Amino acid sequence: MIKNKDRSGWFGASDTSRIMGNWNTQTFALWWCEKLGFIHNNFSNKYTVAGSEYEHKIAEAINDKLDIKLKLDRQIKIRKYKLRINLDSESPKTIYEIKTFNIEKGFEKVPTAYIQQVRVQMFFTKKLGTIVAYPMTEEHYKNFFIPVEQEKLLFIPVEQDKEFIKSYLKRIKYLSKCLKKGVFPRLEELNG
Repeated sequence: MIKNKDRSGWFGASDTSRIMGNWNTQTFALWWCEKLGFIHNNFSNKYTVAGSEYEHKIAEAINDKLDIKLKLDRQIKIRKYKLRINLDSESPKTIYEIKTFNIEKGFEKVPTAYIQQVRVQMFFTKKLGTIVAYPMTEEHYKNFFIPVEQEKLLFIPVEQDKEFIKSYLKRIKYLSKCLKKGVFPRLEELNG
């Protein structure tokens, strides 16, 4: 569970989709201003709040279902890239990235952003990666005391992609230099 909401000065594994996406958009510009500390994004809604509130209970359900003892909430800092990776839970061989979803909307296709986030976590931890998705009802968003049902946990293994990691490392290396200089990154400069 993330305690410090200040995202300036560092990248996170959850920022991977921005790092790998189109840098010539207003969304990217606003995100970059947040990284520079010019603006602060305090966005939350019932879905993000409930997801944070249920994270540890879901990790406990994973413990019980797999009969393992997970470590929770470890942060890894890779200063070279200005990267902070917050792990939800991990065993000696696997990281478990916990995601909740609204059962009415379903979870047929895992969002690319989640897969990319886990690939970055896998690369820097040298572990296997699994997304653990849990369905939430409207009642979960109103009442944080509803027990987690183990049988509803969805385990989605993530395969590593060497080409993705190669591209990611090139981009984050460049972005970390731009962040240290306080300048706006340009794809033309990265690819030039």
